[in-house]
Amino acid sequence: MWFVFALGSAVFAAATSILAKIGIEGVNSNLATAIRTVVVLVMSWGMVFLTNTQGGIGGITKRSWLFLILSGLATGASWLCYYKALQIGEVSKVVPIDKLSVIITLILAFVFLHESFTSKSIVGMVLIAAGTLVMVL
Repeated sequence: MWFVFALGSAVFAAATSILAKIGIEGVNSNLATAIRTVVVLVMSWGMVFLTNTQGGIGGITKRSWLFLILSGLATGASWLCYYKALQIGEVSKVVPIDKLSVIITLILAFVFLHESFTSKSIVGMVLIAAGTLVMVL
């Protein structure tokens, strides 16, 4: 089931880039990010209440709160950078560079989570890097 959700994420992320590029025309990138964030906030809390999972808030540990907050700050910084890049650049160049996050994530997972590199993951990282270069040059 994780694959279905991951594929859905990729499809919606692709739609996000195209919709954002069209919607950001003539709009300050920070304002556009704030509008997007409000929509995501309403949608996320809507899902929490729709699935009746709001009762789990009390069980969240301080450590989880800390890392969820840090993750939110990283997401916000990512979105601000992404929208500014979309505003001044071409989607066909911004998106491949943004997807270098796959390589960065694998490296960070190795360093901080002690996940191992496999020959497949190394080859994949090289191919992603090469593909990015081909698309943006």
